[in-house]
Amino acid sequence: MSTHSHTSTSNRFWLVVFALPLLFLLAGCGATATPEPHEFAGAVVTNPQPAPDFTLVSADGPVNLSDYEGKYIYLYFGYTFCPDVCPATMNELAKMTEQLGADAENVQVIMITVDPARDTAELLRDYMAFFDPSFIGLTGTEEEIAAVANTYGVFYEAHEGSAESGYLVDHSTRTYLFSPERVPIVAYPFDVSAEAMAEDLRYLLTN
Repeated sequence: MSTHSHTSTSNRFWLVVFALPLLFLLAGCGATATPEPHEFAGAVVTNPQPAPDFTLVSADGPVNLSDYEGKYIYLYFGYTFCPDVCPATMNELAKMTEQLGADAENVQVIMITVDPARDTAELLRDYMAFFDPSFIGLTGTEEEIAAVANTYGVFYEAHEGSAESGYLVDHSTRTYLFSPERVPIVAYPFDVSAEAMAEDLRYLLTN
């Protein structure tokens, strides 16, 4: 397998308790009843703070994370030449949006490349559209990608090789779910199912 997960603690804006599964209780406000505890399919983020904004590039131009405030954001770091983990993850996210039906309008899936040397904005657009036309792929300079990845505690490292000969990139495999206010909620492991993610999202939408 070409990818693996490794979490850096430098410059992290949240603390994640990596114990699966966890119970996450959303407290009611005022006199409203407290909803039943929900067991999320990933690691619940503790002491969350709104995610820092960033600007990267899609095939349609510059994109800010804040452009998607008001939607639940699923953020993943991968690359189009990834032979296994990335397409498997995108496939599960596509199945999730299909299962959500009309609720999928509340969701935005974003993949940030960890291979900016090969992943052009146009290549990312076509790659993401293969899974779902609404999915967005973002790229930038090597420095811009590194800065965003470091902010989110994402590890990646390219193996030796060239664009002509090909090479693999080791990278973290978690998918991060953010609230409509850009607050991190859950970090999903690679093997999470579409059904589990859809169940989590339905809970959030109704509570």
